[in-house]
Amino acid sequence: MSQSMLDSVQPSEADRETAVAALPRVRHYLNTHDHSTVRLTADGFEREDLVVPRSAVRLFERILAYMAAGAGTSIVPTNEELTTQEAANLLNVSRPHLIGLLEAGKIDYRMVGTHRRVNVESLLEYMRRDDHDRRSAADELTQLSQDMGV
Repeated sequence: MSQSMLDSVQPSEADRETAVAALPRVRHYLNTHDHSTVRLTADGFEREDLVVPRSAVRLFERILAYMAAGAGTSIVPTNEELTTQEAANLLNVSRPHLIGLLEAGKIDYRMVGTHRRVNVESLLEYMRRDDHDRRSAADELTQLSQDMGV
């Protein structure tokens, strides 16, 4: 995978405002229509229709939500394999730390010659587990603090 595929798109203020306005309309459409495809129409010199899968519009809805919040977004195919540096960048950790996670069996990878290739699905699953574990630990600390009256 090229590094450009991992670069996020950072919305400008105008992009954010447009996303804020468009998001409710996209959500309303998805909540009130259950077609397997969605027809998009662009008005211009010639009226053009584009038919796309509903799942693509669901993904578009998520992208708009991130943009409306001012957050950058990236799209990475789940069957991709990443270099260790690309995977470390996505986790926001050092490459040596990532290699430790790989060697501990926490994230699936394979060797290509002398290089490791990290499975994106496994990386995303690790991120979900790690997020869940962090939330659980924070909840436990909050409960302990309340029990101690701190």
